[in-house]
Amino acid sequence: MDTELSLPSSKQELEELIEKAKDWALMHGMCMRSKQNFNENILQFAPFILMPSPFPRKEFENACSIQIILNILMHRVAQDYNFLKATLEETIKVDSFTKKLFEICKIINKEGGSAQKISLGILRSDLMLDTSCPQEDTIKKCIPYCCWKQVEINTIASGFGWLGPASTELHKFVLRELGYYKEIKNLPENNALEIICSSMIKAWKIYGNEQAVILFVVEDVTYNICDQRFHEFEIKKQNPNIRVIRRNLTQLAATAKLGSNKELIVDSYIVSVVYYRCGYEPGQYHTQKEWDVRLLIERSLAIKCPTIQYHLAGTKKVQQALAKPGVISRFLKNERTCAEIKEIFTELYALDFDERGDAAIEMGITNPHCFVLKPQREGGCNNKYGLDIKYFLESIKNKQDRVAWILMDKIHPPIHKSHMIRPENNMSTESQELVSELGIFGVIIADENNVYLNKQSGHMLRTKLATANEGGVASGLGACDSPFLID
Repeated sequence: MDTELSLPSSKQELEELIEKAKDWALMHGMCMRSKQNFNENILQFAPFILMPSPFPRKEFENACSIQIILNILMHRVAQDYNFLKATLEETIKVDSFTKKLFEICKIINKEGGSAQKISLGILRSDLMLDTSCPQEDTIKKCIPYCCWKQVEINTIASGFGWLGPASTELHKFVLRELGYYKEIKNLPENNALEIICSSMIKAWKIYGNEQAVILFVVEDVTYNICDQRFHEFEIKKQNPNIRVIRRNLTQLAATAKLGSNKELIVDSYIVSVVYYRCGYEPGQYHTQKEWDVRLLIERSLAIKCPTIQYHLAGTKKVQQALAKPGVISRFLKNERTCAEIKEIFTELYALDFDERGDAAIEMGITNPHCFVLKPQREGGCNNKYGLDIKYFLESIKNKQDRVAWILMDKIHPPIHKSHMIRPENNMSTESQELVSELGIFGVIIADENNVYLNKQSGHMLRTKLATANEGGVASGLGACDSPFLID
């Protein structure tokens, strides 16, 4: 896919533009802490793509419109304990982390559910355009994609609520520098930060205690600090009366307790809303005490984002189960809506000990480059690709461990050329072949019977080298980007 945008042909002018863009990012908070040379007092600009990447307007608008349906789907999945139990039954036999999460869910269910029936979901549906089935565009020419397919849906710590909109503003600056004033309209409005934070404020209001705080549960060391802090600053901007506190799980294990009415109390604060930016990786739970406090929070009156059920609803095994024929109709009754959602799923294969699981194992071993192998993890750098799939499947094909993984058809996105600008790379003037992954945000506040808020809430775009497997920016493999819509 091409756009009519072009960079200066002069190397000097290009270098000047890159330096300006770097400084813009630094001076506008589009930054991260370095993992290589960590210092909590030093920031570097987040990796970014110099020019916005082309994305078809029709597919972008379709992804935005379908998000509110995905919000409802994931909420109903999270409400269905029996479905989660049946879906994860085999996985928790071999995956100790998912087992620990489900044990909390099981306890809460046995106790009649959390004291707080209302949940806040801040979701992000990640997708890629697919080139594996090109079709003839009768009006123009053969387009290099047929549709988009969902990579995954994130239900915990859905990041880039700040870096997504910041990327849009960076690219507005770059386009103005190049004289593309009219073309700026092709950068879609991105109000992710405002809507995500307003959803937390709405949950805070629903809780009904003006003295209560919003708790951000954070990592021991936060590298993606700007993406988190700007949420806190935006909450304060929208409502100066709200206090946000930040604690890691270990700190909470030492200070959190339940009040007489099951209020969550941290130090001297009553907590109205708990927003998790960690808790999705095994290494974030150092001892049993961190698990105990996760259970304590679930038992509390605080509104959780996410609840333990939402967390489990975002596992790859649940994603694979939803892609099975007829499963979506358990949660969405409209046949047309079910068909629309089913269309965005790529093929997903369970590795259970049955005929289908055995067939999936053999497919992965025979044609490993056609698939991605995924465990029940978030945070990036957990998947397996190419020959690693073959060797890994051969090593576990007769072991129970295999049921903790799913096999997914590999999506083949269109390739475009641009410049990836990274703090550690001085070869920025060379263009590279890249592919992009679009994330659409959604927010939902609901209980079992009522929906109080349901919105599509902005977007983010991550772009990586076409030869790279993983594309996480925080993990150092991708770069911040924004879509430039083309017809």
